[in-house]
Amino acid sequence: MSYNNILEELEENILTITIDRPKKLNALNRETIQELHDAFKAAKDNDEVKIVIITGSGEKAFVAGADINEFADYSPKEGKGLAADGQKKLFNYVANFPKPVIAAVNGFALGGGLELAMAAHFRIASDNAKMGLPEVSLGVIPGYGGTQRLPQLVGKGRAMEMIMTAGMIDANQALQYNLVNHVVELDDLLEFAEGIAAKIMKNSMVAVGAAIRAINANYEDGVNGFDVEINEFGRSFGTDDFKEGTSAFLNKRKADFPNK
Repeated sequence: MSYNNILEELEENILTITIDRPKKLNALNRETIQELHDAFKAAKDNDEVKIVIITGSGEKAFVAGADINEFADYSPKEGKGLAADGQKKLFNYVANFPKPVIAAVNGFALGGGLELAMAAHFRIASDNAKMGLPEVSLGVIPGYGGTQRLPQLVGKGRAMEMIMTAGMIDANQALQYNLVNHVVELDDLLEFAEGIAAKIMKNSMVAVGAAIRAINANYEDGVNGFDVEINEFGRSFGTDDFKEGTSAFLNKRKADFPNK
């Protein structure tokens, strides 16, 4: 599929999606959000894709925020629709994606950029990364899940401070806050992410998908995550991967998962 604002590269079952608007510091406009949705939807249906890595083009920015020019004159109703549509099409879609999504955060991840990184299943940052939710400095609040996912990751107090001050933290502080899992040099960022992806792919991708659903259930209102875990655990016994995994263990050989 051809896109105007993103690039795709599929290699060894790893799909790298690069947001490619360097002159705008990869800011998210409506078209880019739609293209990202389309790319993730296609990846969901593509059996060749086992893992998705999302990053930004260039060295300056992962995503420097939303494209403010698009909504500066919005009414309250339009603003609510903007947030609801974006969350449905991209941010919640990524958070609940059935295949692992790794954010490789290079440079600025601000506003919608940090919200996109937080929607990924985990994050790796380059040593030049800067992260923040500066929306209150514009007279608005984070609208793509930032007020919900940031406290889940860093705790309520730190999230309150970051959002209310509209300040940025650097990569090492993000690591200290548990906002990112690893910090590496910029030149090593994608290779490091691919290395983790390769480790994941040695396992049953069916089981990995089930684990994603069970973990996410803990953060859904009105859902008992333990019940979801029990159900997913039980369903695993009916998979070809379970048969292969247990057989390989008992016969002291490496598993060759069919991912079914």
